[in-house]
Amino acid sequence: MIYIRTDMNNIIATGHVMRCLSIAEAARVQGEGTTFLLADAQAANLLDKHGFPYVVLHTQWDDLDSELPIIGQVIQEKQIGKILIDSYQVTPNYLSELTKVAKTVYLDDINAFEYPVNALICYANYGKAFYQNRDYKNTKCFLGTQYVPLRQKFSRCGKKRINPTAEKLILLSGGADKYNMLERLLESIEKEKYRDIRVICGMYCSKYESMRKKYCMYPNIHFYKAVSDIEKHMEHADMAIAAGGTTLYELCALGVPTISYAVADNQLDNVKTFHKDGIIDYVGDIRTENVVEKINLYLNLYYDNEKLRQEKSLKMQQMVDGKGAQRVAEILKLI
Repeated sequence: MIYIRTDMNNIIATGHVMRCLSIAEAARVQGEGTTFLLADAQAANLLDKHGFPYVVLHTQWDDLDSELPIIGQVIQEKQIGKILIDSYQVTPNYLSELTKVAKTVYLDDINAFEYPVNALICYANYGKAFYQNRDYKNTKCFLGTQYVPLRQKFSRCGKKRINPTAEKLILLSGGADKYNMLERLLESIEKEKYRDIRVICGMYCSKYESMRKKYCMYPNIHFYKAVSDIEKHMEHADMAIAAGGTTLYELCALGVPTISYAVADNQLDNVKTFHKDGIIDYVGDIRTENVVEKINLYLNLYYDNEKLRQEKSLKMQQMVDGKGAQRVAEILKLI
């Protein structure tokens, strides 16, 4: 049995739980069960939907040190031998104490400190160069995009068909869209220019209904919220505009040419590395920059440039094969 400690809410959105679900689903295919450990019940409905058991610890998601006595008791009662932790709220003390009573694997992409764990996984495109100044001689490290934990549907992607013009757009902002990027994009792009614009709102997006009403007169604009088949919407698109994070790797697996922006510090290394490597264009940090104008410039550049979109698509699919979740599940079985 694999145990995963993670959380979701309107502040940190759904990213941690979603990537852990991908790992749990891959483990299930390999014959291994998974139980989630949660601070509160906000992820309960999602886990019920996917058929995974969970234990609600009734702790503070942003104060993990205070939950040590509780999670320690759960580890003892359930005889937990290994645990995957996916939370930016971890502290050296928290990880050190858990490592004393179970084998620990930490899923990281921010390099906040030297993690006292048995194994470290970083699937980011900058992963292999990220920890050069850390001493991990006693920690097994699994670094690189071959470990991107995507759902199984992303492991069976064929070569992307590139159309002569990019008439179909998909707009993605993550779970919360804290900075109202979706609405800002809809206000600025040439809406009549595109045959189909799909706006994908996350579970915590507060503007979903108001945007639907505001743009109901546009037959080419379609709104969706908390979709379970995001890959179908991505496959449909000629171009994507997306926030940094795991979404970019999903788009890579499908080969959808993409323009990215950042909404948080932990996304900056990711989006900048994609841009430097010539894979996904990065237009800036929406907290400090006016990125909408740059997005429109890139949309115009890509619109009828089939060759450029083809080049980007090939690079994306060469980088991500969609089998990372299976590899992480195998690591958890063997650790």
